[in-house]
Amino acid sequence: MNARLDRIGLRRFAGTGERVARAVTIASVSFGRSLLWLIAAIIVGCGVWMLLPLSKGNSAEPVKAELAAVEAAPSADAAAALSPVSEAQAPAMADLGRLRISSQTWRRGGLGSRALVTFTLRNDNDYAVKDVEIICAFARLDGSHLTNRSRVLADPVSMKSRKTFAHIPVGFINVNADQAKCSLVAARRA
Repeated sequence: MNARLDRIGLRRFAGTGERVARAVTIASVSFGRSLLWLIAAIIVGCGVWMLLPLSKGNSAEPVKAELAAVEAAPSADAAAALSPVSEAQAPAMADLGRLRISSQTWRRGGLGSRALVTFTLRNDNDYAVKDVEIICAFARLDGSHLTNRSRVLADPVSMKSRKTFAHIPVGFINVNADQAKCSLVAARRA
């Protein structure tokens, strides 16, 4: 074929066509290999994701259901009726009616994916409390619920005092979260 193209002066184009065909073949092979690596990475990533445990905070249940379950805990009168053995095993629960959050704010941290909550906890009880559990509900600007995050604070709060907890990380939140409302769930006597 080169001899025939040489007679009319187009021999140099015959070599160019072969080089282009070789380049196309090399490009298609490298594209195929990179596509195989991408598919393998996706399969491995999905396998790892399937093995991870489910997070309690990603549920779509409203906060009220969790708070109602906590409020069903035995009261002080019911705790007094317990036998001495079970009374020693049960933790001394604090009165949540005299323990409240007086002010709260929140901001994003960790490249915008974590919530940092600042709040003041007021203890009007005649005893100190510790292991205070809070739950924060995050919502969109229109008020629709996104996610809940809870946190146990081990620091004690003295009797008849208030304590400010600054920039407490409560967990990862949805990027669409614009509002947060934190509530007390439980506390123990110190």
